[in-house]
Amino acid sequence: MSGDGVRVRPIADADWDVIAALEARAYTRLGLTEGRAALRSRADASPDTCFVLDVGARPAGYLLALPYPPFAYPHLERTEEPATPAHRHRTDPHPTDLHPTDLHPTNLHLHDIVVAERLRGRGLGQRLLDHLLLTARTHGFERISLIAVGRSERFWSARGFTAHPGIAPGGYGADAVYMSRVHVPS
Repeated sequence: MSGDGVRVRPIADADWDVIAALEARAYTRLGLTEGRAALRSRADASPDTCFVLDVGARPAGYLLALPYPPFAYPHLERTEEPATPAHRHRTDPHPTDLHPTDLHPTNLHLHDIVVAERLRGRGLGQRLLDHLLLTARTHGFERISLIAVGRSERFWSARGFTAHPGIAPGGYGADAVYMSRVHVPS
């Protein structure tokens, strides 16, 4: 654990009650809650890129990211399929229709990042993001994408993400904006 009592670590089975509660509090007012099964399926699809933020000995935030083809994104109402070489991280229903990123994904999609309300404004979200950026670099991802919801486009722009106006992320709310940034692996 770091000297300030904050630690980013992999998600454990015991974390799911807290993760589901944090997600519900963060997204219910936007109508974007997914539920525990969908959240867990995303972490199961890419456990190396999903994390919990501990403050002291308690989980206080989480981040879910998973490889996805550029300009594609998870459907909120569906769980992820288990990652297999034949149809890893596909969004269409035709797993035999392979895409080059199926076997060697270059885009990491930041699906969800949440910090407990009482701890926001202390740089903890940035700590989670920094951890993700380091992880993405280590795993050789060339781009990181996300969908800005709840009018958060300006927040993500300040962190190097650029909007792609030609993509309308269905199911993420009226103000949803697909964004990405180049991430050069080391």
